[in-house]
Amino acid sequence: MLWVKAFHIIFVVSWFAGLFYLPRIFVNHAMATEPAEIARLKLMEGKLYRFVTPIAWLALGFGMWLWLGYGITGNWLYAKLFLVLVLIGYHYYCGKLVRQFAADQNTRDHVFYRWFNEIPVLVLIAVVILVTVKPF
Repeated sequence: MLWVKAFHIIFVVSWFAGLFYLPRIFVNHAMATEPAEIARLKLMEGKLYRFVTPIAWLALGFGMWLWLGYGITGNWLYAKLFLVLVLIGYHYYCGKLVRQFAADQNTRDHVFYRWFNEIPVLVLIAVVILVTVKPF
C-alpha cells in the first residue's frame, strides 16, 4: 500500500504543478501582443496540457487503487472525491482554454486568468486538510 500511496502523491504533485503553471501561461498569453511571443505561448500551452493529462490519469488511477483496493473510507473521503471531480472539470476546462487560445478566440483579459489560477490552490488546501486532519 505504501508504494501505491507514494506514486499517488508523486502524480498528484505533478498534476498540480501543471495546473498551477498552465493558467500562468494563460495570463502571459492574454497580455501578449507580439506574434512570436503569442506563437511561443501557444506551443507551451499545448505541450504542457498534453504532458499533464496522462499524469492526471495516473494520479486518478493510483487514487482509485488506494480507495477501492485498500478499502479507504470515511466522510472526509467523499468530500475529497467531490473536490477531485472539481479538479477534473478544471483540468478539462483548461483544455478548452488551450484550444481557444490556439484558435485566437480568447475573450478574457489577464485579470480573469490571475483569479482562475487560484482555483487549484484552494482545492489543494482543502484536499490536504481533508486527507491529513480528516475533520469528519
